[in-house]
Amino acid sequence: MRTVMVVEDDDAIRLVLRTNLEDEGYRVIESVTAEQALLLMIDERADVVLVDLRLPGIQGLDLIRSLRGTSQVPIIIVTAQTDSHDVVAGLEAGADDYVTKPFVAKELMARIRTLLRRVSPTVDASAVPEGSGALVCGPIELDPDTAEVLRYGEPVPVSRIEFYVLAELIGARGKVLSRDHLLRTVWGYGNAGDGRVVDNLVYRLRSKIEDDPANPELLMTVRGFGYRMKA
Repeated sequence: MRTVMVVEDDDAIRLVLRTNLEDEGYRVIESVTAEQALLLMIDERADVVLVDLRLPGIQGLDLIRSLRGTSQVPIIIVTAQTDSHDVVAGLEAGADDYVTKPFVAKELMARIRTLLRRVSPTVDASAVPEGSGALVCGPIELDPDTAEVLRYGEPVPVSRIEFYVLAELIGARGKVLSRDHLLRTVWGYGNAGDGRVVDNLVYRLRSKIEDDPANPELLMTVRGFGYRMKA
């Protein structure tokens, strides 16, 4: 049974989340503060964490940073629809996706299922671009069999979502991939989603694979189209 941690101080929203998650067969851990969530994570293993950004005490952004500093657990922001700045800040802090309040339960459950597929113990070979052996781009090498990323032969810590985005881009062999394409193939969006999710993940990837992230030479932006890896 997969476990979802819900970090939400609104009793009504927490009840709705628990009800829907348990109906889908998940075990639910509840926390009303970031402090409580960090304590629970010492003894509990969550497969996905849902975080409200507006929490009493330690804010949701700091919780995301703390979790991401020690774990690659998938994190989904649950936030008010008007908090555009908060969404961007949360994605920059390391969250993998977000939903807005009021949220559609079926949509949230679909996002959780997609993230859980991406963090399964073994890489889903069907989701990695076709090709034999490792995927290579300059000093970067991806091994689909072990889900490892190497840079100049040294391991690079990446989340499974980051791994799949990098695999898609390297597998495209220099072709430009749009944000919508990456949202569909990696995050599982049925329709066009928010490109900021992709932009912020690319920002994190550059900090891990580029010699100078501010002046990337491997993961390039093609303005008006999307992203491509150096061929």
